[in-house]
Amino acid sequence: MKPFVNLVFFGSGPVAAATLRALHQANFLIEAIITKPRAAGFRGSVPVIDLAQTWDIPLFTPQNKQELTQLFAHQHFSSPVGLVVDYGIIITQAVIDTFSKGILNSHFSLLPQWRGADPITFALLSGQQETGVSLMIINSKLDEGVLIDQQTYKIPADATINQLTEALVGLSNKMLIKDVPDYVAGKCVPYPQPGQPISYSRKIKKEDGALDWSKTAQQLEREVRAYKGWPKSYAQLFGRDIIVTKVRVAHNELDGVLVIPCGSQTWLEVVELIAPSGRIMNGSAFLHGYKK
Repeated sequence: MKPFVNLVFFGSGPVAAATLRALHQANFLIEAIITKPRAAGFRGSVPVIDLAQTWDIPLFTPQNKQELTQLFAHQHFSSPVGLVVDYGIIITQAVIDTFSKGILNSHFSLLPQWRGADPITFALLSGQQETGVSLMIINSKLDEGVLIDQQTYKIPADATINQLTEALVGLSNKMLIKDVPDYVAGKCVPYPQPGQPISYSRKIKKEDGALDWSKTAQQLEREVRAYKGWPKSYAQLFGRDIIVTKVRVAHNELDGVLVIPCGSQTWLEVVELIAPSGRIMNGSAFLHGYKK
């Protein structure tokens, strides 16, 4: 059956754009799209804005939570539910209350694990073996709403941030297409988040990408996979600035070609990197070209 569910969509980033495409393909009726405005002076593609214009869906671009609240104070939407994915602006209770069914959020962790801004990155940094997607009804607190569904995903040992994000987006889209119509129809019974320990993620900063060789090789290997999209993992080797793109935990200093000593007497092999020239190369090529 085709969903034909009316909703207002809140989202800004690439995950939001991927979600929008899936909802549109599944015949959801998107009454309006609310996203962050295009950055001043930016002339490139903004996928969410581009999709709204391509599909001729009403588009609104409040800059902050105050402008968002003002928008809903003056603009009437008939949809019973809102959906927020990868938005980045706080939604106040006043906005939530304008929807008879509230606002749903697809959060990429097994809540209450990794509430906050960057749960996918922190799932990789922590070395956990599984994560998932939680569909919740939002409230004014940080990711504390009741759930309507939660599904688990096993994290491959070598998963990068891009690979894990893609997998979770796919899982989220399947859940949304199934669960949102059921929720609007009153077929979902909301339930509290599990009583497991609560953890919080934060927004990643550029300086997080600096490799600190005093950390263990295991932790640095996780960082390289977690930061591969942004901010990337960067360091100096032989006085040269490099970006490290692939590493392997080594058994000792002889286990590999370009092996770096790390904290707690651990070893990390740099398998692939971007050299100062901008070329992608393996450790052997870097040693041949740059070690003096």
